[in-house]
Amino acid sequence: MHDTTALTGRQEKPPSGYSRSANYAKLHRLYPSIAYLRQRARAHIPHFAFEYSDGGSGKDDAGIKRNWAALDAVELVPRYGVMPSLPPCDIELFGRRYSAPIGVAPMGGPAIIWPGGDVHLARAAQRAGIPYTLSTAGGATIEEIARVASDVFWFQLYRLAGNGHAIGLDLVRRAAAAGCRVLVLTLDVPMRTTRPREVATGIAGAFNVNLAILSQIARAPGWVMALSKYGIPRFANLRSYVGDDASLNEVIAFAQREMRGAFTWDEVRMYRDHWKGRLVVKGILHPQDAEKAVSLGVDGLVVSNHGGRQIEALPAPVDALPAIVGQVGKRATVLMDSGVRSGSDVVRACALGAATALAGKAFLWGLGALGEEGPAHVIDLLIEETQAALGQLGVHNVEEARSLTIRHERALRF
Repeated sequence: MHDTTALTGRQEKPPSGYSRSANYAKLHRLYPSIAYLRQRARAHIPHFAFEYSDGGSGKDDAGIKRNWAALDAVELVPRYGVMPSLPPCDIELFGRRYSAPIGVAPMGGPAIIWPGGDVHLARAAQRAGIPYTLSTAGGATIEEIARVASDVFWFQLYRLAGNGHAIGLDLVRRAAAAGCRVLVLTLDVPMRTTRPREVATGIAGAFNVNLAILSQIARAPGWVMALSKYGIPRFANLRSYVGDDASLNEVIAFAQREMRGAFTWDEVRMYRDHWKGRLVVKGILHPQDAEKAVSLGVDGLVVSNHGGRQIEALPAPVDALPAIVGQVGKRATVLMDSGVRSGSDVVRACALGAATALAGKAFLWGLGALGEEGPAHVIDLLIEETQAALGQLGVHNVEEARSLTIRHERALRF
């Protein structure tokens, strides 16, 4: 097992006690669930930004809908007469206490949804004491996020294999120097597929302002104010490798050229050798891939289909989760993402063996609906719903959720 203390020189401490944000009561009356935030985001940000955040691959967002339907189909049988008060929902993950089994998944577009979005997400995660994962393609640098989220900062790496992985290894060096706690290698993007709703807005592949884009921006004054404060969204971590004076589209072209293919198992082994902290691979859907990852010394894996944004034919991660937990759950930490929209979804994932559920779109909708306040409200909703679900089901903590009787007819059998 690898320990980030060796990287940071700091002893691990639990996060400070979680408390709801000051505006929670007011916001809860207006937006009592993630679904309300999604509705608000649609009307509050430019159309291209909402379509980027909300859409997936293939026809009619079929993969996204499958993820949602699969989670909704998991039934948990409660036990009554055992729960006099709400249970705690804090957990231990990779040697550290977190406030809840909830994390912010890596996302490439928070700053498109709301300029400054990556920093807002990281700051809210730090305050709440839940993991935050910065994407290689995010809108803030490793160093910026480390300053605002030092206790909860994870970093996700895409494959940048040119010149002997020079850029990828340098990003890993920067993450280690910044005190990053967990490195996440994404395996499930061997190629970039078409996301029709994104393409239809005219922003796929490059960002060229035209009358339609200007009209959408003009109808979103809050977004414009955030843009004036935080600047044009761009691949912040890659910009230094392109040139400080590079234009947005030059950085996009560089990313498309250099950030290609999926990590091979030999490359995972190489990064395991370079990274001395906790290593996670993301995008696992088959137990034998999970077995291979564990054999290479990874500490954890994320059962994921990239949120339904790569290919709509993939199974929902929640349906693959039990088999993967059964294969490697005693030797590695298993997490899950894709489709998480509520605390009930979080508890479903935990009951099926996941240590933590990572949410993505929920946080983008929060940003789109409420701007800077959005991430904290999403966290508040998810933690309240998770705790309420645990109490309703009659379990005393997150770990005990695994003892529940579960009906999961869609579970995959390999």
